[in-house]
Amino acid sequence: MCCLMSLSNPSQVLLRNSELLVAKLPLLVNLPEDGFIDAYIDLHKPDKISCFNNNFIDYQAITTKHCSTSTDNIVQTTFASTYQTTTCHDVVIIAFPKSKAELNFTLAMLAHCIDETTKILLVGEKKGGIQSAVKLTQHTLSCCQKVDAARHCMLFAGLFKPEKLSAVFDLQAWFTKYQITVDGVTLTIASLPGVFSQQKLDVGTELLLANLPSSITGKVLDFGCGAGVISCFIGKKFNDVQLSLLDVSALALTSAQESLALNSLSGQVFASNSLSDVNEKYQYVVSNPPFHQGVKTHYQASESFLMGIKDKLNKKGCITIVANSFLRYQDIMQAHIGYTQVIIKDKGFTIYQAQLSSK
Repeated sequence: MCCLMSLSNPSQVLLRNSELLVAKLPLLVNLPEDGFIDAYIDLHKPDKISCFNNNFIDYQAITTKHCSTSTDNIVQTTFASTYQTTTCHDVVIIAFPKSKAELNFTLAMLAHCIDETTKILLVGEKKGGIQSAVKLTQHTLSCCQKVDAARHCMLFAGLFKPEKLSAVFDLQAWFTKYQITVDGVTLTIASLPGVFSQQKLDVGTELLLANLPSSITGKVLDFGCGAGVISCFIGKKFNDVQLSLLDVSALALTSAQESLALNSLSGQVFASNSLSDVNEKYQYVVSNPPFHQGVKTHYQASESFLMGIKDKLNKKGCITIVANSFLRYQDIMQAHIGYTQVIIKDKGFTIYQAQLSSK
């Protein structure tokens, strides 16, 4: 078995309760690649392990580790906003999401691939809010109860209520839709649970939209697009643009695609780990770069983006971003892109802009 010290705390708690993991066709929902899958295979030798992730980084890590060179196909991976399969799983292990609203979305989309005997296991760190699992799932799960608490984590187990197993999953019913008007441009935004700024326009993005370049043409990259607010605004305000929207979250990408459609716009929507899957060059890059992942603060993806974006800009290419004023993004942009000006500081946010020379 893999070394327990390499496992995350939630994975260690799961392995403390190995008797609950016995299954032939388990489904792992949004678990990271930390050695747990290897430990699971060693312990219980399932016929197949299905891994569903709506985070592209986790999906890539699991696929690279278990699917790229594997000949036995024990591990199967899926990256999407919703899970579809003909398999009936006997155990489902769900990493408790950072957005509580996402939990019932996740449970609802699983109703088609389980039965009344399928064990539903919820695991997560206490600071992530998993203590509320029983209350959150009261309309979906029966017998949901805490079975372990260790390493600052908790593990809950339950079964689906029989009447919920027959429910048809309707993705459209899970979108939150709202209208915004900025600088005379009115948009309808659609957002799934767990997507940044799900119910209203956030302060940072609003400031960014009010301080974009006066003219935008050509290829535009929206890095960390979320529900697609920035791209929809640019697509409505400027006529001659080709939009590309990038995010690490499948929930965000599906939301962005829906937002584009609602505003009669089109764009290339794709997943990427920072700039890993960016293969074109752009005249404009606009972003409210993310710096939160899970319950911890992470800057790496955004800093990698700023360090590498120069190679993805055309001559005279321009990048405009908004960031919390305490972040050191101006220094990074100065060092890796070139002269970076502060456009405005307001309400705790700063707009930075850098433009390449024609040389």
